[in-house]
Parts: sequence; C-alpha cells; structure tokens
Amino acid sequence: MAVLAQSTRSGATAGRVVAVHGSVVDVRFPSGALPRISEVVALEWDRGRPLVAEVEQHLDAVTVRTVALENTAGLRRGTVGRATGSPLRVPVGPTVLGRLLNAIGEPVDRGEPLPPDIKRRPFHASAPGIARLGGASEIFHTGIKVIDLLAPLVKGGKAAMFGGAGVGKTVLIMELIRTTVEQHAGISVFAGIGERSREGHELLLELGRSDVLKRTALVFGQMNEPPGARWRTGLTALSIAEYFRDEARENVLLLVDNVYRLVQAGAEVSGLLGRLPSRLGYQPTLASEIAEFEERIASVAGAAITSIQAVYVPADDFTDPAVAEVFSHLDSSIVLSRDMASEGMYPAVEPLASTSSLLDPRLVGEAHYRMAQEVRKTIAHYRELQEIIALLGIEELGLSDRVAVKRARRLMRFLTQPFLVTVAFTGKPGREVALEQTLAGCRAILEGETDEWAESSLYMVGDLDEARIKDKALRRAGP
Repeated sequence: MAVLAQSTRSGATAGRVVAVHGSVVDVRFPSGALPRISEVVALEWDRGRPLVAEVEQHLDAVTVRTVALENTAGLRRGTVGRATGSPLRVPVGPTVLGRLLNAIGEPVDRGEPLPPDIKRRPFHASAPGIARLGGASEIFHTGIKVIDLLAPLVKGGKAAMFGGAGVGKTVLIMELIRTTVEQHAGISVFAGIGERSREGHELLLELGRSDVLKRTALVFGQMNEPPGARWRTGLTALSIAEYFRDEARENVLLLVDNVYRLVQAGAEVSGLLGRLPSRLGYQPTLASEIAEFEERIASVAGAAITSIQAVYVPADDFTDPAVAEVFSHLDSSIVLSRDMASEGMYPAVEPLASTSSLLDPRLVGEAHYRMAQEVRKTIAHYRELQEIIALLGIEELGLSDRVAVKRARRLMRFLTQPFLVTVAFTGKPGREVALEQTLAGCRAILEGETDEWAESSLYMVGDLDEARIKDKALRRAGP
C-alpha cells in the first residue's frame, strides 16, 4: 500500500510493540517521537506486508495505544512499529469502480491489484464548510410507492431505514440500489458494515447481473473482521464518495448497510481502549462518532452525495440511544414494522411512523402533500378502530367507519409492491411506479372507486391499471 511505503524510509520513527489486547496494540517509541492521533503505524511482522494500525491514544510520553484495522492473530511483543506520518490513505477514482474493497482499501474480489500510482485520499476529513454547502430541493424518486408518497427523498439528502431483525432492511436497500442506480447517471458507493459474507456475495452477483457494477464501488467490513475494520469501513466508503463529489463533480449515491454495526464496532473499540461506557453500554463518544460520519454526507455547489442507510433497531426499541442519535441527522426516516411484515405487507414500511422533512407543499406540491396527509389520516383512523373490530366485529361500526376501514385496508395493500430483487423468491416480476401513478391510485381508493374490488386485487401490484386487470381476472375466476 502506498500509505505504508513511507514506513520503509530510513528516517521513519520506529517503536516496539509492548502489549497486544485483541485488536488493541500498545507501541513504545523513543522519547519525543510519538506519532499523532489518527496516524497510521505499520507493524512489521512476519506475515508479508505490514499490519495497519491507527493511533487512538497517547498513554504516556513514550507509548501510544493503537487499534489494528486487520486481524492481529500471530502478532508478538517486540515487533517493530513504524510511524508513517500520515493517516490511512485509501484508493479513490474511476479505478475503484466495479471493485470490492476492504476497510483499508485493498481489493478482495480476486481481481487485478490496483495500480501503484492510483490516487489516494486520507479517510479522515472535515465536513464541508457552511460556505461550500449547496442547497437541494430536487426530489429523488425511487419508484417505491410508499416511500415516494409518505417519506420522499431529496437529492443530496440523508435517509435511513429503521427496523429490527428480519423485517426487510437489506432487501429494501438492495432494491433501492437496483432501481436508483439504473435511473440516475451518477456514481454509487456501497458500504457493507458488519454484514454477513453471504449478503455481500449476493449483492455483488446481483449488481453484476444488472450491469450497474461498473458504476459502483463496494467497500465491505464483514461480520467476522476485527472491530477496527468494521469501525472504519464507513469512512473508507465516504472518502471514495467525496472524491467523486469534489474532484469529478459527479452526483453520488452512498448506501450504507448497516449504521448500527458501525456504532457497535465503535463500542467494542471503546471498551478495548479502556473507556468507561455511557448509557446502555455504548461508548461515551457515540454522538461525536455518528456526527463525524453523517456530517460529511453533504451537497456542495454542482454535486451532491445522496445517502440511503439501513439502521438495525435492537429489540425493536426506537428509544435506543444509537437509534435516537442517528434520527437527529436525517432528512427522511423510513420505519419498518414487524407487525406489517408478519401480515405479508412488503415493503413493511410503517405509514404513520415514517416521516420526511421534505413532505412540504412548497417542495412536493399541494396535491402530493394533501394526498399523503389524507392517506395517513385514513390509516390512522383504521388503527384506532382495530381494537373495537377485534373485540366486537366490524358489523358494530357505523356506516362511515366501515367505509373508512374498507378504504384504509385497500390503501395499505396498494402500497405493497413486488421487487426486482425478489423475483427468484416470489415469482412475481418487480414493479417501479411513478409518483403520478401512485397519487392517482390513492386518489381512486379514497374516492371509493375500488370499494367493490377484492382487497387481494390491490395486493402486490404496480399501478391501479394493473390492479383493475387483476380484479377482473378474479371476478371471472369466481369464488
């Protein structure tokens, strides 16, 4: 690696490893020669190229505590550690497109090595200054009905999908990759933080089949990698995205799966560094670590980074400190519901909890805003009546309430949608739906046009015309 080439210079400061605690390595240097915080120390062991470690603490006048960004198995005390004089510099530019990299920027896709003269950027950087920031109000259409209607995204904004285990976060983000990358002409960067190797392999194959891999860079810190690697995977992906935004002047789509794993890795590192935990065992630096990552995702004049992130919600507890902290940085929050997933309502987006600061009549238009509010109001009224229906039956409701329930149930089914990435599992071809078609379908349902249709005719369809054809087919088939 180019960043480690400096360590071979005769003038590079050399120290010795004095302790190894898992991923944490203490290195003692000559007096007055301590490397700076965030500087890389190259540990010259007997495994080929040096092991990369990042300085996190100055323990005393001669000792630093570092976090290894690779597995330390086999590292011994007494190993030479050389200060490189630089933070980690990761490869950027067109050469990384179509490649799968690890947290330190090395290709792990069994492809050709990256050229030695490839451009590199330090993965620690400041967020753009206020004067550089560019405002954006252009809606980022995804083709997914419930998102475009109730939690619209904006180019240059940040959106996150929140949900517990097994509610469809990864499937939804893979669909967003597939649909949005094909629609927009920019670059995509995917950060897989603490995810399963199987999911990374499936994503690589899926992108290769859809011919969008050549415009996508993938950075993975897998679940089995040490916490230091998982902790820094997001910064590596972000550095690649920043290069395309700042130097190539390209719009970038940054996808992150999963931000909670980044927080988890930071908590592991914090514990290894000996810091006292704060609430619920999280690191005391939780807020600053999330802010360091999120505030670098921004638009500047002429180019933007649009970010879509998945966030695991532990035990479905949305008051968890990590989840609450991520919420504060977002433009759009898409909440996935376990109850909806259990009913087969996919995508399992909770229409009442999912919000967007962009759902404003000045940005999306009066018609879109009013329709979203009417849809939410109708579904909320249905939820209020559900307990009565469960206890007494729908027959005990008044006529207006029965009509509201009928339309709310049809709305919820209309907002389901088959995905392109799930064809192999469902046998149903995926659908992308324009916002105008979504609004027209919701309007027809709220005005009573579908009151006599079978509920199932609106389930897992694209637009209202497809539902109409499905309803006619069901009527012909009979009971």
